[in-house]
Amino acid sequence: MAALARWCVRHRLVAVLIWLLALGSTAAAAAAAGSAYSNDYEVPGTESQRASQLLEDGFPDLGGDANTVVWHTGKDGGVRSAAVERTMTATLDKIAELPGVASVTSPYTDRGDDRISEDSRTAYATVTFREQLDSVEPGQARAVVQAAEDAETAAAGELDVALGGGAVGLTEAKSAKTAEIVGVAVAAVVLFLAFGSLAAAALPIATAVVSVGTAYAGTVLLGHVMTVADFAPMLGTLIGLGVGIDYALFIVTRHRKALKRGLPVAEAAERAVATTGRAVVFAGATVCIALLGMLILRLSFLNGVAIAASLTVALTVAASVTLLPAFLAFLGPRALSRRERRRLAERGPEPEVPTGLAARWSAFVERHPKALGALAVLVIAVLALPTLFLRLGTSDQGNNPATATTRQAYDLLADGFGPGVNGPLTLVTDVRGAADRLALDTLDTTLGSTPGVATVSPVTYAEDGTTAFVTVVPDSAPQSKATSDLVDRLRDDVLPRAEAGTSLDLRVGGVTAGYDDFAEIIVGKLPLFVGVVIGLGCVLLLLAFRSVGIPLKAAVMNVAAVAAAFGVVVAIFQWGWGSELLGLGRAGPVEPFLPVIMVSVLFGLSMDYQVFLVSRMYEEWLETGDNRVAVRVGLAETSRVINSAAVIMISVFLAFVLSGDRVIAMFGIALAAAVALDAFVLRTLLVPALMHLLGGANWWLPRCVDRWLPRLSIEVPESRTRAKIPGHRGHDEDEVTYAGLDHR
Repeated sequence: MAALARWCVRHRLVAVLIWLLALGSTAAAAAAAGSAYSNDYEVPGTESQRASQLLEDGFPDLGGDANTVVWHTGKDGGVRSAAVERTMTATLDKIAELPGVASVTSPYTDRGDDRISEDSRTAYATVTFREQLDSVEPGQARAVVQAAEDAETAAAGELDVALGGGAVGLTEAKSAKTAEIVGVAVAAVVLFLAFGSLAAAALPIATAVVSVGTAYAGTVLLGHVMTVADFAPMLGTLIGLGVGIDYALFIVTRHRKALKRGLPVAEAAERAVATTGRAVVFAGATVCIALLGMLILRLSFLNGVAIAASLTVALTVAASVTLLPAFLAFLGPRALSRRERRRLAERGPEPEVPTGLAARWSAFVERHPKALGALAVLVIAVLALPTLFLRLGTSDQGNNPATATTRQAYDLLADGFGPGVNGPLTLVTDVRGAADRLALDTLDTTLGSTPGVATVSPVTYAEDGTTAFVTVVPDSAPQSKATSDLVDRLRDDVLPRAEAGTSLDLRVGGVTAGYDDFAEIIVGKLPLFVGVVIGLGCVLLLLAFRSVGIPLKAAVMNVAAVAAAFGVVVAIFQWGWGSELLGLGRAGPVEPFLPVIMVSVLFGLSMDYQVFLVSRMYEEWLETGDNRVAVRVGLAETSRVINSAAVIMISVFLAFVLSGDRVIAMFGIALAAAVALDAFVLRTLLVPALMHLLGGANWWLPRCVDRWLPRLSIEVPESRTRAKIPGHRGHDEDEVTYAGLDHR
């Protein structure tokens, strides 16, 4: 690390140009290639996936992505009035001629009565594109939306027109630019308050922006070679800005301390990277490993997210240890504020002694560990309670903000035709003989009497007669638990009885069935994933701090932070507490992949704070052998930087609520809550309180384990401190090598 930092400092211009070239070339390549994202929730081997495959094989002419144009009127005669029929027929004819549109199915035909509500106030048409959703150009979808909006405008307020569907949703795709600007602006303010130097405050932001911009373009290109969800670039940006600014903050803080001790700029930058930079690489590596742990789930949908997010973190780490020291070399002594430079010139180097709120808080925790520990546990427990009611599922356009045309179309359809019309179930099967046909022809009677079923369509056979499907419209919304119960009822009870005596093998597909299958797979594999991630963290901390207690406490803290963060998510998104007020739309289930990604990201972020806090305590313990002094000094010297880093990360995460994207907002709020609890409740309150209560047991390690474990150093050998600690178990005869961070 020292050699790398030295090269970047000496060849600062070359280092900066390399990064700018990487940013420019990847951005140009991404712009030329365009995006190719795919939100494919289907899991091979599940019933919904087999139903989808049967439908695709048997009915290849069903067309591309299907969307709806919905209109509603309160006029006499309703949607059947001559004026409304004339306006909408002309509009649908216009849409049918637009590029990319394969067909338009109008309610104003002989077989269109089922597309007009019983009160004749609402009607809808189906617009089918030539391509599937992944291949529909946003411009084609915007042309359809514009044509429908023109009809509403021409009706002069007497007709409400809205559109729903996947392609229409592309026109509502929100940009993260506003969120990024707000998050970066808040981070800049916090950095300026922490450093007192505008130039120093700009360095972490510049480093993060360059690395995250490169990663964003790389994610766009990645979508052309594997399945990458459309929220992956924004999620990567969210994580990258948070950790990138934090990593740079740690290094700049160390650099500034070295300048205050009178070191030359080049040497200060080199030492900052050689010491704190190694901790950054360690923390970043744990984030990447945790994210890549999603690959063990073997879900293509998550593989792209894992690799894209890991790429972002890896690039932020690389920029922190290469681009940042080059920037520090260019900046020179201006990394210090004018007052700090003046004081250094007048008084010379002075040792930094923890004072102010940090020192007082550390002493306060030392005096009241039991009360403060109990308070922290109570806060976490209360916030975690809603997690017991967590329901995993996938939101749809009914969860969009009330101002979105997709949400308006969803509500109009639900009001006019029942909520189930927004997510019908599809029953698909192979047909092998007359007995199968006879059973299918009577299936509508059986299904119609099933609780939870609103309507059943006639059987539709493929041209060769070997495949058939039936459409079942539930009487509840797609994301409702009642609809999930109906799926289970059909699979476990109704369909097996209907198949008796035939060769039918009816598979239940559709939106809800697919989402439920995906969630079931996630939940089934979640214990293994969490166990691997938490276990890996314990091993790394065991190697770094040579203690049994430190890793176990870290594991418990990670689980507590995740549980409390999910409690906040359940309250806001599932129960709807303030979701409409925040512009996040209607309450609904929590995305099934959120627990996996949350555990991955939070594990890595927690490692940052754990390493930064405990390593300073570990150093003091090795030097003094006094646990109370170690905990007090470690907390006093690190809490300010941890809190500053947490405020920055929370600001960046919360800013993404402004993106208008429900999934990204869910990640933003979940991660912001987790970081806030981790930094302000767990690491600076509960962890030191427990360490005071446990005393020397914090650092206990059996002799046999100590001899067997390899020694992992987070810091370069030149910066370690050697100390004799009488009676320190496992090191009675030898000098003790400090493997933590030197923040003195």
